[in-house]
Amino acid sequence: MSATTSPATTPAGTGTGGPPGDPGQPEKATTAGRTGAAAGRLPRLPAGKAVMLAAVLLVLLSLAAATEFTGTWPAALRAELSEPLNGLSDWIIDNRDTHPLFLYFLLHLSNTATASVDAVYQLLLSLGWLGVTAGGVLLAWRAGGLAHRNGLRTAATALGAFAACGLLGMWEPAVLTLALMVVAVAVAAVIGVLLGLAAGLSDRVHRLLRPVLDTMQVLPAFAYLLPFVLVFGIGTPAALFSTVIYAAPPMARLTALGLRGTDTAVLEASASLGASPLQRLLTVRIPLARKDMLLGLNQTIMMALSMVVIAALVGAGGLGEEIYQALSTVDVGAALAAGIPIVLIAIWLDRTTAAAGARLDDTGRTDGPRLLRGPAAWAAVLAGTAALAVAGRFLSTAEWPAAWTYDISPAVNDFKNSVIAQLRDGLPVVGGTEVWAGAFTDWVLNPLHDGLVALPWWLVLLLVAALALAVGTWRTALTAVLAMAAIGVMGVWPESLNTLSQVLAALVVTLLLGFATGVLAARVPWVDRALRPVLDAMQTMPQFVYLIPVVALFAVGRVAAIVAAVVYALPAVVRITAQGLRQVDPAAVEAARSLGANGAQLLRQVQLPLARPALLLAVNQGIVLVLAVVIVGGLVGGGALGYDVVYGLSRGDLGVGLVAGAAIVCLGLVLDRVTQPTTARRKDT
Repeated sequence: MSATTSPATTPAGTGTGGPPGDPGQPEKATTAGRTGAAAGRLPRLPAGKAVMLAAVLLVLLSLAAATEFTGTWPAALRAELSEPLNGLSDWIIDNRDTHPLFLYFLLHLSNTATASVDAVYQLLLSLGWLGVTAGGVLLAWRAGGLAHRNGLRTAATALGAFAACGLLGMWEPAVLTLALMVVAVAVAAVIGVLLGLAAGLSDRVHRLLRPVLDTMQVLPAFAYLLPFVLVFGIGTPAALFSTVIYAAPPMARLTALGLRGTDTAVLEASASLGASPLQRLLTVRIPLARKDMLLGLNQTIMMALSMVVIAALVGAGGLGEEIYQALSTVDVGAALAAGIPIVLIAIWLDRTTAAAGARLDDTGRTDGPRLLRGPAAWAAVLAGTAALAVAGRFLSTAEWPAAWTYDISPAVNDFKNSVIAQLRDGLPVVGGTEVWAGAFTDWVLNPLHDGLVALPWWLVLLLVAALALAVGTWRTALTAVLAMAAIGVMGVWPESLNTLSQVLAALVVTLLLGFATGVLAARVPWVDRALRPVLDAMQTMPQFVYLIPVVALFAVGRVAAIVAAVVYALPAVVRITAQGLRQVDPAAVEAARSLGANGAQLLRQVQLPLARPALLLAVNQGIVLVLAVVIVGGLVGGGALGYDVVYGLSRGDLGVGLVAGAAIVCLGLVLDRVTQPTTARRKDT
C-alpha cells in the first residue's frame, strides 16, 4: 500500500529525508545529499542474483567449449522437429474420420460452432436490412440511455455504420461477418472473464496464465490455422476457434488487472463488515474493475474484427473474403470498400460499450421515466426492432436495395496512385518515404541485425539472463533463458535474430509514439475524442488492406513490415496508457496540486508512478501485437520467421510452420520476461 501512495505524498520535489516536523528545505538538502552520494557508484546486483548469473555463465561456457565455440548455434544442440510434426499431421489426416477423439468430442465442437454462427446469421437475415439496422440503433440508444443526449449520439453512430455498409454494397458480407463476430466475441469474452477472475484472485494462477496468454496472442494465426484446418477442415469452426484464441487474452489480462488493482483499504473495510470472499468479489472487486473489463471487451472486439481476413482464408466468408479477393487483383479501392464497414462496425460496438460504461459509472444521472429504464427499456428495444423488421418486409425486400449503393473503387484507386507517387519521392528537401526507409535501414535495422548476429550464442543467452535478473527473479531469468535456448534447439537461430531485430525496432517506435500520444490523450479531452475513431480504424482495418499502400510507400522490405506492425500495435498502447493515467487516484493528484506541483511534476512524480501497472501492460501488449504482425511482414519482404510460417501454411508443411510459430512465441516470452518486473514472493510472518 505504501508503495502506491508514496508518490502522492511527496510531490513536486518535497523531501523525505528529515524527521517529522522538519521544514521542507532541510529535507530537500538531506535527500539531495543522499542522491548525490549514490550517483557516483553503480547499483550492485544482489548476491543471490550475482551467483545465479555466474552459474549461467559457467554452464554456457561449458556447453560452448564442448560443442562449437562460434557465434552460430552449434549443430550438436539442435533437435529435428519436422519429422514428428509431419508425422502428427499424417496421423490427423488418417484418423479424423474414425478416432473417438474426433467422433465424440471435436466433431461436437465443430457442429456446435457451425450451428451457433448459422443461427445468428439466419436471425439477422430474417430481420432484414431494416430490422438489423433498427436493432443496432436501438441497442446503441439503450446503452447510452434512451432519455439522455449521449444515447442519441451513440444511436446516430450506429445508424451511420449500418447505412455505410449498405451504401458501399457490402450489406450481405457485413451480416455474415457480424454473425461470426457475435459468436466469437461472446465466447472470447466469457473465456477471458473466467481466466481473468482466476488470475485476479490467485497469484499462482496469474503466474501460470501469463505464458499461456502470451502464447495465445503471440502465436501467429497462420501457424495455428493449419492444425485447425487439419482437424476441422475448411469452414466456420476453424475460423471461429482461431478468432477466439486471438481475441480472448486482452479480456483476461484487463480483467485480472482490474481485480488485482482493487484498493486494499476498500477490501479490508468490506471484510470488517462481515462480507464473505464471494460477496467481496461481487460487490467490491468486480464493480471497481468495471472500467478495465469494459476496456478488455473493447480490445476483444477490435482484435476479433481484425481477424476477419485471416478467417476468410479458411472459409469464413463475409467481408474478409471480399478484401482477400480484391487484394488478389491489387484493387485497393474494392478492398477499402470492404474494409470501411469493418472499421465502422468496430466503432459502433466501441461506442455502444463505452456509452454503457459511462451510464453505469454516472450514478447521479437519471434515465427519465420508468418506461425508459430497466426491463421496460429492453422490452421497448425488442418491440421496436420487431416492428421495424415486419414493416421492412412489407415496404421493401430483406436485402439492401441495389439502387442505394455506390462504388468507390475507381475514385480510391486514382487518389491512391496520385498521393503515393507524391509521398514516395516527390517531397522537397525531406526526400520522401523511400529515402526515409533507406535511412532507417542503414542506420537502425542493419546495425541492430549485424550486432545481434555477431554475438556468440552463449553471450546472447547470458545477456537475456542478466536483463531478466535485473527486473525479476531467478525463475524469470530461467524462463527467459530456456525460451531463448529453445529457439536454437529448434534450428531457427539466424531467422529468429533477424525477426528480433525487426521486432525491437518496431517496439521502440511503437512505445515512443504510444506513450507520448497516450499521455496527451489522457490530459487533453478533445485530443482523446479526436483520436478514438483514428485508433479504431488503425486497429480494426485489416492489415491486408493497408499492406499495398505501405509497400507502395516504403517498397518491399523490412521497413514496410515495421510500419505495418507499428500501425497495428500503436492503438492498444495508446488506449491502455491513457486509461491508466485517467484512473490515477484523484485524491493523490489533488494533494500534489495543493503542494504546488506543476503539470510536468504531476505527470512525472505522481501519475506515471501510480499508472505503472497499466504502462507495463501497455509494453506487454505492444510486444505481442508487434509479434502478431510478423507474419504480415513475411509477406512484404520482412523474411525470417514470418516467411517460414506463411510457407508452412501454403505448402501444408506442419513442421516448418509450427516450428517458426513456436519460435515467435519464444521471442515473445523472452521480451515479456525482460520487460515485466517481478518480485519474489515473501512469506508472511
